Amino acid sequence: MTTIHEGGAVEAAGRRAGGTPPWAALLAASVGQFLVVLDISVVNVALPGMRSGLGLGATSLQWVVNAYSVAFAGFLLLGGRAADLFGRKRVFVTGLGLFTAAGLAGGLAQDAGMLVGARAVQGFGAAILAPVTLSLITGTFPEGPARTRAIAMWTAVGTVGGATGGLVGGLLTDYLSWRWVLLINVPIGAAVAVVAARWLREEAAAGARQRLDLPGAVLVTGGVGLLAFGIGQTERHGWTSADALVPLLAGLVLLTLFTAVEARTAQPLVQLRLFRLRSVAVGNLATLVSTMAGFALWYFLSLYMQNVLHYSAVRTGVSFLPHTAGIILGSKLAPTLMARMDARLLAAGGGLMAAAGFGWQSAVLDAGGTFAGSVLGPGAVMATGFGLLMTPLVEASTAGADRAEAGAVAGVVNTSRTIGGAIGLTILATAAARSGADLAGGYATAFLIAAVITAAGTALVAFLPRTRR
Repeated sequence: MTTIHEGGAVEAAGRRAGGTPPWAALLAASVGQFLVVLDISVVNVALPGMRSGLGLGATSLQWVVNAYSVAFAGFLLLGGRAADLFGRKRVFVTGLGLFTAAGLAGGLAQDAGMLVGARAVQGFGAAILAPVTLSLITGTFPEGPARTRAIAMWTAVGTVGGATGGLVGGLLTDYLSWRWVLLINVPIGAAVAVVAARWLREEAAAGARQRLDLPGAVLVTGGVGLLAFGIGQTERHGWTSADALVPLLAGLVLLTLFTAVEARTAQPLVQLRLFRLRSVAVGNLATLVSTMAGFALWYFLSLYMQNVLHYSAVRTGVSFLPHTAGIILGSKLAPTLMARMDARLLAAGGGLMAAAGFGWQSAVLDAGGTFAGSVLGPGAVMATGFGLLMTPLVEASTAGADRAEAGAVAGVVNTSRTIGGAIGLTILATAAARSGADLAGGYATAFLIAAVITAAGTALVAFLPRTRR
């Protein structure tokens, strides 16, 4: 009865204030997040088709992925702040429009330049869209169980997008063509645009008379973009090569300058005082560390099934359905459990469960593995643990911030997740390659290190402030 009464109260408050109906905010936010995360993973399966279809070389093929990821990482903070200044509906529709139009251009691309350019614009659109999906939730739902349930749905849908990317990409590539991996965004984007135009309400932006911090925007975009690019270069050239060190050091220098500028400007892109909130500072650090390991679940397990067990791309995607169900189960259980216990205990339990799953996965990976013995059991434990972990972490990372800064905080959360995933994937891939073992042994090494990283991220949860319901 409490849940029904509270949901009705939130809905009624939205109607009285003439604001966005909560169901519309949640629907737009969830589908927008699904599209953003899906597009990160769905393209990987289509790369061979792109190479043969457009005659792409190795460098062009790499930039099909890099153009999206670098633009996405670089503009997240800018996209988050723009939502605070110019209104969430306006920024949501702008980001969605860029993302969808770039998907159309990429799907119709006739050469490498057009495809890479479209992917860069799509990454920019995703960077505008991703933070506003979270700030739609934190700006519409007040702190409490209703927001927790909405964040749980946002987390689950985003994870499902990443988990089903291989399956969707495999089906589209096998039965249509690689172009539909990008063109599929057009009808979905158009449908979400109708929801946004019809039901999202534009609010008077709290910072409507403020100006965008352009020096800060340039510095943080360049800094995070160079950092993401440098991390990507380490996989091919190593951490000590000039190809990786130069962009990494340049990115750190720009981010240092960004911090100095933000401390002195009257209208900063990100208020540094936000990081004095223990929930925001510790929550984002724990999210960054935990995400370093989280990507291993999908990436290395996919490689194991395809390279060792010799599954097709479609069969691999289908084999991930139980893991997707585990994420959804953990995310849906999290709000109920958070209403009955300290969120720190839930996050710690979920993190330890995920770490145990990683350890179990490392122990059973071998060349003679089976789906039931080497994939299903440990994978379900990892996925459910992460579902229980990420909902309280995302809520903690946004707790205590002013509603007018919801976009900026959402940009920080998404940047933490993106950079954490990029760093973790590079570290784990390097460890797997240099382990000296066969393919299965290398993947097992990656999962063992992921277990250690997850345990370290879980230890940070103890420093979060205690929650009371």
